[in-house]
Amino acid sequence: MNKFIFDVDGTLTPSRQKIDQMFFHFFLDFCRHNLVYLVTGSDKEKTVEQLGPEIYNSCARVYNCLGNDIWEGNNNIYTNNWVLPDTIREALEFLLTKSNFSVRTGNHIEQRTGLVNFSVVGRNATLGERQLYINYDRENKERVKIANALNEMFPTIQASIGGETGIDIIERGRDKSQIMSHFDDDVYHLVFFGDRMDEGGNDWSLSRAIQTKGGTLYHVKGYKDTWDALRNSY
Repeated sequence: MNKFIFDVDGTLTPSRQKIDQMFFHFFLDFCRHNLVYLVTGSDKEKTVEQLGPEIYNSCARVYNCLGNDIWEGNNNIYTNNWVLPDTIREALEFLLTKSNFSVRTGNHIEQRTGLVNFSVVGRNATLGERQLYINYDRENKERVKIANALNEMFPTIQASIGGETGIDIIERGRDKSQIMSHFDDDVYHLVFFGDRMDEGGNDWSLSRAIQTKGGTLYHVKGYKDTWDALRNSY
């Protein structure tokens, strides 16, 4: 028997967008016939907006905010109330001024439950503005440089690449791999789908932990890869 764990952005949906309608119907049926878990950097409200309440409530459990806010349907079973320290917020504001990317849309430092998402372009960016930053970051590796700088300056936190424009910042050890404490004694085979399993990505630590337990990994490039793998293998 399998337990399926899915990232959301870039795995089940285009980053920060809603699920494809044809895939929605396929995946909803899959959730109703399998044990499905979601683990995402987004909060519950955003995840429901992207996937719809039918999928969200059909999952065995949803680990929002990298596992710092855990839900079973409408029941909140755990919340980590960590808040970004002022010294780190000041560092982020300084790094924002040093970026050579000129577009600023607001909401650059977004406090979520037990997690902060930092974005140079800002969470208010349009799809076009996001694409401009994606292209810029692809060429300049800015997010990698910022995350490395933060990890060096502040040993009590972890910064990792999340989605297409952001950096996720958490207390050290509070990344996606923390959910493995809920699967440690499990006899089920774990199957994990994610798009950021590269080192420095926010799926990296969980993918390594699942691999250590003998689980199966699918490093996908989008929801179509996920859809194909599910249709062909499960």
